[in-house]
Amino acid sequence: MNNQQQLLQQHNEKRTKCLVFTRVMGYHRPVESFNIGKKGEHKQRTHFNEDKC
Repeated sequence: MNNQQQLLQQHNEKRTKCLVFTRVMGYHRPVESFNIGKKGEHKQRTHFNEDKC
């Protein structure tokens, strides 16, 4: 194992699950609750960063 994997294993009990939310039909929902088709659609979305004026 490399150092990063060892470090993650040592602190595994302190780690928390990260939930990703997205806006669907006017409200926010966690992506993990999507069906398999909707999850695939979410992965194909294009993300952008809005530049300052």
